[in-house]
Amino acid sequence: MIRPLLQVTAAVGALALIPVTTGAMASVDTSSYRELDAFMDVYTRVKADYVEKVDDATLIKGAIDGMLASLDPHSSYVDALAFDNMRLQTDGNYGGLGLSVTMEDGAVKVITPTEDTPAWRAGIKAGDYITHIDGKLIYGGTLDEAVSQMRGAPGSKIKLRIVRAGREKPLELELTRETIVQKAVKWEVQDGIGILNINTFSASTASDMRAGIAAIEKQLGGKPKGYVIDLRGNGGGLLDQAIEVSDAFLSHGEIVSQRGRDKSDIERWYAKADDLARGLPLVVLVDAGTASASEIVAGALQDHHRALVLGEKSFGKGSVQTLLQLGPRTALRLTTARYYTPSGRSVQEGGIEPDLPVPQISDPDYKSRPVFREADLRRHLINETKVDNAVIEEDTKTDPRFAATAEELEKKGIKDFQLHYALQTIGRIGAPARMAGGGTAKAGTR
Repeated sequence: MIRPLLQVTAAVGALALIPVTTGAMASVDTSSYRELDAFMDVYTRVKADYVEKVDDATLIKGAIDGMLASLDPHSSYVDALAFDNMRLQTDGNYGGLGLSVTMEDGAVKVITPTEDTPAWRAGIKAGDYITHIDGKLIYGGTLDEAVSQMRGAPGSKIKLRIVRAGREKPLELELTRETIVQKAVKWEVQDGIGILNINTFSASTASDMRAGIAAIEKQLGGKPKGYVIDLRGNGGGLLDQAIEVSDAFLSHGEIVSQRGRDKSDIERWYAKADDLARGLPLVVLVDAGTASASEIVAGALQDHHRALVLGEKSFGKGSVQTLLQLGPRTALRLTTARYYTPSGRSVQEGGIEPDLPVPQISDPDYKSRPVFREADLRRHLINETKVDNAVIEEDTKTDPRFAATAEELEKKGIKDFQLHYALQTIGRIGAPARMAGGGTAKAGTR
């Protein structure tokens, strides 16, 4: 069975579960054979005349990587090294730093550090470039090679050189690896409000979230005033888990649709269960690190008017990848479809626009820190249904609600302004009130 995957990056120390399946060879027509003849001509010339001997495995791997690199940023060949990395992520018992990274023009770029990990505590930020590991330049290598070097035995030390935009000198950091156990869902209660921090969409996410809701109600001895669903920095994961999480807060209606190459290749998923939050107010927190499966949840709850989406525009990855196993330790990660929210919009390139744009002003460098999204990736898929908002006049006035500095907020004990604002928003709505729609909005039939 093919299980779709919705994920942005490779993670150092915490990877999402990726199931595999057997793939089938696509049919090759006559014109394709002519192109393959040209490939074989180049292959034989290189084998015969290159200045140094090159083994077949190196040439074939390079050809495969080049072929997939011509498609989109999320299609790739999973060789034995990457396959072993996926097995490590499934086990969850290994040393790492807690980083989600990607490769950009031969350089390793940080997408986001995971909360309460060595990378997070060292102050590594989204947009940073890792140029050296233990004094050795890693530019030009593969992402899997860099990930493997950053992993290691818990307790072992590693030195990183970090280049950050706007900073003249690179940062020299020494970190100690830890066993990274990324809990899919963390929960807490503040001011009578339940907070569900969903970090990834792994196989246990939906069940962990339901357990979190039960634990919140048990701690309070009843219903909370509402829930904050924190999807910030969540790079995605499994499609079925995103659907199940969305379903938990919707009583009926479409959750998401998936459309492949052919017009007839459409799948739709609908809510089946009752609203687990029983109509209580919901606020969904998003930022530039909210991607793919996370955007499905935010988009579904936003389209049904079941939740207020608060924060910053999300990453904008609206494509689905399927992992096709080719051999015992090799696979093909291939983009096979695009997904659409219940209203029929694609988040590809554009992302989810929050209902309430709220910057993270508790971060001292939030204005200068570079933001990295799908639209910044080379060869990203184009959103063919994108709406042109160029005619809309931009409001350049400073919002007085967000004029405080990070230092002023810290004096007030506010370390996370977006979360603080979300809690205040639910507090203003009040426990008896329901968000608009209350999980009853319709989008299609079951």
